[in-house]
Amino acid sequence: MNQVDYLRISLIDRCNFRCQYCMPEGTELDYIVKQQLLTDSELLTLIESVFIPVGFTRFRLTGGEPLLRPGVVELVGAIASLPETQDLSMTTNGFLLAPMAQSLYDAGLRRINISLDSLEPDIFDQIIGNRGRSRWQDVWNGIQAAYHVGFDPLKLNVVVIPGVNDTEVLDLAALTIEKQWHVRFIEFMPIGNGDLFGDRGWIASEQLRLDIRERWGLTESQVRGNGPADVFQIPGAKGTLGFISQMSECFCDRCNRMRLSADGWLRPCLLNESGQIDLKTALRTGITTRELREQVRELLAIKPEINFKGRDTGTEGIYTRTMSQIGG
Repeated sequence: MNQVDYLRISLIDRCNFRCQYCMPEGTELDYIVKQQLLTDSELLTLIESVFIPVGFTRFRLTGGEPLLRPGVVELVGAIASLPETQDLSMTTNGFLLAPMAQSLYDAGLRRINISLDSLEPDIFDQIIGNRGRSRWQDVWNGIQAAYHVGFDPLKLNVVVIPGVNDTEVLDLAALTIEKQWHVRFIEFMPIGNGDLFGDRGWIASEQLRLDIRERWGLTESQVRGNGPADVFQIPGAKGTLGFISQMSECFCDRCNRMRLSADGWLRPCLLNESGQIDLKTALRTGITTRELREQVRELLAIKPEINFKGRDTGTEGIYTRTMSQIGG
């Protein structure tokens, strides 16, 4: 079991996209009202007085869409300025990124993941549930802005959907040849949406690697990330290819993270709500940070057992929230 030192922090559960795999059409979501969100002060208190003292040094800001959070640049700056923060990153859909990239970088953000599920605007808009003006160009502009500002690594997340964008895998992989971009292919995960693509299910990472290997060749990369991706490289390419194989290749034994939801719930596992702690209510009712540290330590101690629950029975019914509400 890896040391658990990586916390994914959901800043907001709202999103300006409605991606099929995250919020399937017809899904009615009860968004968290502002008063129920962790405030900036509460979040910083938890990071400084609870999470850092028990060993967390790496933080990723997620959503929903984290750039919708008011004051996000200032919050980035506050977390980045903590002496114990060894790594601060963000996952975003990129739609609002272009005008904010420089400010985020100046505030101390250095690594960023941007979702890019298709290079075809029509397919992209289909995936994100957009029926108005295409949003693909705005996202592409955000990627370019992040690249020119200097984010390194700059990662592009691709959820591979059978029959929708799986024919673009080679085109997306080719983005890594001339630029130091890192494309990560993610197996579709049926959390609350197992019937979304019918019998098409998901495509195993090994099949994607085989297709890429037949086109260019493929070697294991010396670059290693903070997460569960298996990293490869097209020979001679400047960037890398990552494969996150949560469906075909269980990586629970390598899990090094916990998740803090926007309303203050600390969860040890993406697929299992066992052991979750309501940190926001605890803070607001006067429980000391010392007591909270002990609760988090106890949860860390039982995390290995929680990680493996439900693997034989599937993920349906274990999690009652959609991916957007979990925090990615």
